[in-house]
Amino acid sequence: MPLNARSDYPALPPGWQRDLALRPGWNWLGDPHFALALVAGMLFWLGLAALGKAGPLHDWAALLLLVLLQPLLEELLFRGLLQGRLLARSWGKRRFAGFTLANLATSLLFTALHFASHPPLWAAGVLLPALLFGYFRDRHDSVYPAIALHVFYNAGYFLLPLL
Repeated sequence: MPLNARSDYPALPPGWQRDLALRPGWNWLGDPHFALALVAGMLFWLGLAALGKAGPLHDWAALLLLVLLQPLLEELLFRGLLQGRLLARSWGKRRFAGFTLANLATSLLFTALHFASHPPLWAAGVLLPALLFGYFRDRHDSVYPAIALHVFYNAGYFLLPLL
């Protein structure tokens, strides 16, 4: 039985689409948990704006890189390939605090790598969104909801100063 909330998803055939969790379809858009994750992102942005801690404004090329390309590549690598490979192991399917161990391991690595380019508090703050992205990857056996959330979260963070 799949790890996701919907057991009606057929298994993806072997190959790069399965390796990257590129499951076609938009069913995840109707998931109430996904809607809550979008609202949580907006509340976070409002909190940052109230604290005056919005992301730095970059030129348009940098914004496109940070809002679109970087989330796409990071999610394909971390939630698609790495988390998928860890889920293929028996221990990766086990759950702790509602998350698969594959998600926990992937999110910890993702967060640890942010310490190389971010202040410590901001790098540590990546853990909760990373777990959320991984949760949706598991829930829908697809990397698309993780990509969409990552793009949405980055867009709010980096475009907030324009408001």
